[in-house]
Amino acid sequence: MGQDKIRTIFLDVGGVLLTNGWDTAARSRAIQSFHLDENDTEKRHAMAFDIYERGRITLDEYLDYLVFFEVRSFSKQQFKEFMFGQSQALAGALEFFHDLKARNNIPIVALNNEPRELNTYRIEKFALDSLFDSFISSCYIDMRKPEEKMYRMACDIAGTEPACALYIDDRAYYMPTAGRVGLRCLHHTSLDATRGELIKYGFKI
Repeated sequence: MGQDKIRTIFLDVGGVLLTNGWDTAARSRAIQSFHLDENDTEKRHAMAFDIYERGRITLDEYLDYLVFFEVRSFSKQQFKEFMFGQSQALAGALEFFHDLKARNNIPIVALNNEPRELNTYRIEKFALDSLFDSFISSCYIDMRKPEEKMYRMACDIAGTEPACALYIDDRAYYMPTAGRVGLRCLHHTSLDATRGELIKYGFKI
């Protein structure tokens, strides 16, 4: 598994570096905190989130459909602050990948599904632009993993052949598509496990 062919790392964000931005658990906390109807909220989320994550509607438009279709006792700004506050750094992950990049002098590119406003908040809050050389995010390109075209575009933007890239993600079900494109795939389950796999690839850890 020599490192000689790996010239770029494509790295997911939620579940690898940070908690997921707006997943089922985060929405459940919002539903409880703001006393929303769970079934209705989840149905509305399922209807609207795909187009929001693709960048086709704004956060305000998404929240108008999800929550503010009727008068509430709280403001949209209060809800946004709660929503953004669900993002937390995973212990040691940012430090690990910063060190990996520095030790191996290799570009690391974000490859993530994320809506624009949440993506921007997470980049700024956790200084992700100091780790990533570029961001290939669903909200910028109107595509979502695991679409094959997204992986092909990522390679084109990064200027790498798929066989020369390593794709790291915590969601294994994205990887068959990436593998068909030709990317090497590493299923991230923990920092320790990922560290061991990277050592096998010949990376300096």
